[in-house]
Amino acid sequence: MRRLFLAAAILALAACGQKADLKPRPGKQLPPAPYGREDQPSADDLTKVTVQSAPERSVELRKRSEERADDPFDLPPS
Repeated sequence: MRRLFLAAAILALAACGQKADLKPRPGKQLPPAPYGREDQPSADDLTKVTVQSAPERSVELRKRSEERADDPFDLPPS
C-alpha cells in the first residue's frame, strides 16, 4: 500500500508543469538578434521547432514482400 501511494505521488508530481510564458531570468537577456534581422526574436520564437530541425516523417509501410528494383550503383568492391 505504501509503495502504491509513493508511486501515485511521484506520478502526480511528474505531471505538474509550468504553464506560464517563458521569460529570461532577472539580470539576463535574450541572445542578440541574428545578423541581418532588425527585430529581436521573442522567447517563443526562439523555442519554436522549425520544419528543418524536425522534418515530417515519410512513413511508407510495406504490406508484403516485394522484389527490389535493380540498383545501378550497387557495384562490387574494387
